[in-house]
Amino acid sequence: MILTNDPTRLGLTAAMIAGYGLVCLLPWLRARRARAATQAARAAAGDSPWLVAYASQTGNAELLARQTSETLRVAGIANHLCEFDELDAATLQAAERVLFLTSTYGEGDPPDAAARFAQRLMARSDLALGQLHYAVLALGDSAYSSFCGFGRTLDAWLAARGAQALFPRVEVDRSAAPAIAAWRQQLSHLAGTSDAPDWDAPEFGEWRLVQRCKLNPGSAGAPIYHLELEPMAGTALPAWQSGDLVQVAAPADPQRPREYSIASIPADGRVHLLVRLHRHGDGSHGLASGWLTQQAEEGAMVRLRLRQHRRFRLEDNAGRPLILIGNGSGIAGLRGHLKARAAAGQARNWLLFGERDPEHDAFYRAELEGWQRAGLLPRLDLAWSRGPDGKQYVQDLLLRHADTVRSWLEQGAAIYVCGSLEGMAAGVDRALREILPQEAMAAISAEGRYRRDVY
Repeated sequence: MILTNDPTRLGLTAAMIAGYGLVCLLPWLRARRARAATQAARAAAGDSPWLVAYASQTGNAELLARQTSETLRVAGIANHLCEFDELDAATLQAAERVLFLTSTYGEGDPPDAAARFAQRLMARSDLALGQLHYAVLALGDSAYSSFCGFGRTLDAWLAARGAQALFPRVEVDRSAAPAIAAWRQQLSHLAGTSDAPDWDAPEFGEWRLVQRCKLNPGSAGAPIYHLELEPMAGTALPAWQSGDLVQVAAPADPQRPREYSIASIPADGRVHLLVRLHRHGDGSHGLASGWLTQQAEEGAMVRLRLRQHRRFRLEDNAGRPLILIGNGSGIAGLRGHLKARAAAGQARNWLLFGERDPEHDAFYRAELEGWQRAGLLPRLDLAWSRGPDGKQYVQDLLLRHADTVRSWLEQGAAIYVCGSLEGMAAGVDRALREILPQEAMAAISAEGRYRRDVY
């Protein structure tokens, strides 16, 4: 090939490149003008901002709500992102379009972030919402008999109040991608744009199982194991905060990741988990717990990703006294908070923890006693359901120390509960409502001083 500096040839080449660029640019300019015209028309019509309301327990609904809000924003649609409990009757009756994204808790219950919404608004049959157009994204787990129970109840309540569905309710089984894609498609149709931000979840990373040890040898309860994992060689340790979660993709079913509370902080250099071996009625093991505790060898590669759990982080409560309440493997999330508090020199901590037997089930005993000696855990109360003093639970401890609970809360303390939903968390909630007036319970909930990570 012979190179030339012929001005004519160079001019023709430049013209061809410019023409090609113009051809590529014109569709983008037309789309941009169309979006601008749509925005101007909406503004002229006086359209009120859309509401994107979410009720999230472990953060999935919140993440999808933020992605929904951003998709609307990119399309030029003004919107306001809020939690369910920020909504009141006047707001709903003034709104024209609301997108509701909610999880279901336990067997059809609302998440904590929607408890007051359900009590104050959904109990009303006189609320007229004929002006409202809405859509519901319901997140759930088909392993529960009341799959997406609260989302379905919400949808039925809105329809009964005269509200009109923009499209049929979308139900998501354990973050299933096809259902989320269906919601996104409906949303793009409503917004009149396909130029939506990327909704893909972070990829699972490769981690190595460095250590595993059984914490309750001889226990009559199910085996429970302490695990430590670190990124594979050459991968930096990601950041997280106490209260966050990991999702583990077991090889037998990578499409249904299992979530675990993180029992460590980044300063430990590893992710610590507390995993109880789950046994089915036929004697088989849970896919994730069986693999993590029985099948995977130390040194094995584990696919996991970290996930923010905003509703269980310390955040605005970092400077407050903490009352930490839990049972069983729930000590994992509480241990993460205690580690964060110890690192920050925060000593106003009270742990109430329950398990079966003090001889075999005193998880992290040496560590807790060390924090006590150092003055970082001035109060530690333990309840044993099979102990020498008879059957006791953490809710019994709360009632026994009711005056102290009230005193701590008057000093601004926050309450964090981690462990089983059935029995413990429900019992703790009943005990707190017996100790505190209804207005006080409502106040600490509204202030974000009552947080739960229960399952």
